[in-house]
Amino acid sequence: MGRYREEDVLRWRGLVSEQVASGKSVAAFCGERGLRDWQFYEWKKRLRKAEAASFVAVEVTVPAAPVSSAAVSVQMVGIELRHRRGWSLIVEPGFEAGHLRRLLSVLEMES
Repeated sequence: MGRYREEDVLRWRGLVSEQVASGKSVAAFCGERGLRDWQFYEWKKRLRKAEAASFVAVEVTVPAAPVSSAAVSVQMVGIELRHRRGWSLIVEPGFEAGHLRRLLSVLEMES
């Protein structure tokens, strides 16, 4: 999203996340904040296009560890995200999706 100011992108990304988390309609959310709903939809579309453009393929690997049938249990494991620029991030079970989106947007802008 190179042609938009970073603070605008972060602001609108946060507003879109807030609206989704609130469960309110776009009209109600924008009305409470004095925003124009057409502008909200336009930014939501821009952000969605930017996210689609920054798609990175994911490879799932499972460690080959012997499991005895007597010790079978459900184990929640984290997910490791590795960026092509070398940094990685481990997301533990129960993460807040909105926080992850904001963190990834900041990391993507800095790399």
